[in-house]
Amino acid sequence: MIALIQRVLEARVTVAGQTVGEIGPGLLALLAVEKGDAPANAARMVERLLGYRVFSDAEGRMNLSLADTGGELLLVSQFTLAADTTKGMRPSFTPAASPEDAERLFNEVVALAKRCHPKVATGVFGAEMSVSLINHGPVTFRLTA
Repeated sequence: MIALIQRVLEARVTVAGQTVGEIGPGLLALLAVEKGDAPANAARMVERLLGYRVFSDAEGRMNLSLADTGGELLLVSQFTLAADTTKGMRPSFTPAASPEDAERLFNEVVALAKRCHPKVATGVFGAEMSVSLINHGPVTFRLTA
């Protein structure tokens, strides 16, 4: 499982012109499920999303997590993160989980995150989405679980 996280001042996902998920300060997480991922990967990813220290403390050091700051989390499925880009000029999506498995595990991440954190929004799995954000820092990290 792969997540590309971005520290944001705000982020929004729209589908067909309608806002389906929106947050204020916090993290936008673009999430890909790979073949072989299991519920344990989902649990570890939620632990990392909520606990990864990317927010500044009083001294300006990245010592605070989303759980520490009470920031919001926007989860957006993005299978293209699982692409193999090592050969040629076109990505291969062989490493990505099947749509059925990916949806099941993405929903598991969402459910676990909502149980552990009060401010979670999402996109729509499998939909063509428009994502807008104001990246704060900018701060962007790739997490795996």
